[in-house]
Amino acid sequence: MAKIIAVTNQKGGVGKTTTCVNLAASLAAMKRRVLLIDLDPQGNATTGSGLSKESLETSVYDVLVGTHSIKEVMVKVSPGDYWVLPANGDLTGAEVVLLDLPSKETRLRAGLYEVDQTFDYILLDCPPALNMLTVNALAASHGVLIPVQCEYYALEGLTALLQTIERITQALNPSLQVEGILRTMYDPRPSLTHDVSSQLHKHFGEKVYDTVIPRNIRLAESPSYGVPVLHYEKKSRGAIAYLALAGEFIRRSGS
Repeated sequence: MAKIIAVTNQKGGVGKTTTCVNLAASLAAMKRRVLLIDLDPQGNATTGSGLSKESLETSVYDVLVGTHSIKEVMVKVSPGDYWVLPANGDLTGAEVVLLDLPSKETRLRAGLYEVDQTFDYILLDCPPALNMLTVNALAASHGVLIPVQCEYYALEGLTALLQTIERITQALNPSLQVEGILRTMYDPRPSLTHDVSSQLHKHFGEKVYDTVIPRNIRLAESPSYGVPVLHYEKKSRGAIAYLALAGEFIRRSGS
């Protein structure tokens, strides 16, 4: 049975998509079967995996509105050796369309039953907002991976997200829990970094991953080439960090 993880933070620019793409590639490199679902209308996880948004004939939008199944839409990417359920601008309209459909909060969860035995991990790249797409992701997931940048407003945004998770747990998905807190764009030099890290450990304890993702030029460059950093510059600090995260992720999952 696949472990389904929503990668989300209501604060933008914290490395959600970077984490989804590179964790997917790193897990695949460790011989895990991975599906990455792009739920952001910007489609950055789609292009970051080497797919053209403009040439898509079907997307995750078609799965949500019920015209296609996940297996009909998902695409195998190479290099990377994982599958992607892509997104493009069509997803912008899903918010309005879903409001008029039955079971609007759980349509993604229903669609995932088809591939539950096909993959070891399913990663959901969420938009930086609490909308119907994010609600669908949280309703479908076993856990939430939260990328956090160690900066002044990080904890404030995290509090709002935890309140959202609590509401989803009560209303739609009682088994949902925080899978882990990932420190991204990590620069150990400022004292603020250590202060925020200390606060995260104080409040979340072992939920904070030991692995940190550093600021890294190769990591920032790789999306423009449409490949995960592991296949752009495998010896870079960014690639090594995401491989380490994948190893820690697997050990914590027990699979």
